[in-house]
Amino acid sequence: MTSLSRTVAGLLAVSLAGPSLAGETDHGAHGMIAFPDGASVVYGPGPANLPKGTQLSMVAGDPSKPGPFVLRIKVPADTVIAPHTHAQAETLTILSGAIVHQHGKTLDRSAGQTLRAGGFVYLPADMPHALWTTGEPVELQVNGTGPFGLNYIDPADDPSRTPRGDR
Repeated sequence: MTSLSRTVAGLLAVSLAGPSLAGETDHGAHGMIAFPDGASVVYGPGPANLPKGTQLSMVAGDPSKPGPFVLRIKVPADTVIAPHTHAQAETLTILSGAIVHQHGKTLDRSAGQTLRAGGFVYLPADMPHALWTTGEPVELQVNGTGPFGLNYIDPADDPSRTPRGDR
């Protein structure tokens, strides 16, 4: 199974877990989704190919299908998401906390840029990059167009390839 397939499978598992993970919001006749505040977003465990402790909420859309989607992701303190790419363009918006972002096919902590709440990154399709947190967790929003997945530059960096225990 490819990294993309594992990501899609993990995200589908989250979406099939029920409406509580996507918010218990009435989509209404117009397809509108509204969260009055950040506390309205409900998180579940992230897919196996993200580091242990990562949480995910599918706010809108389905990243495994064609079309726009919005995800919110919580990444614990002192967590590394190794260099990877995505087949589609994405944007990252930092909602709270801080994360370091670095372009490139290898992890280089001296080349990263710290992003704090309000920070924004646009990543074209297939742009290699890495992310890591230091002493604080981060909550970020990912906007993109599906089908979407995560492909590690070095397949050995994919956490789904090693036992991780309970999530």
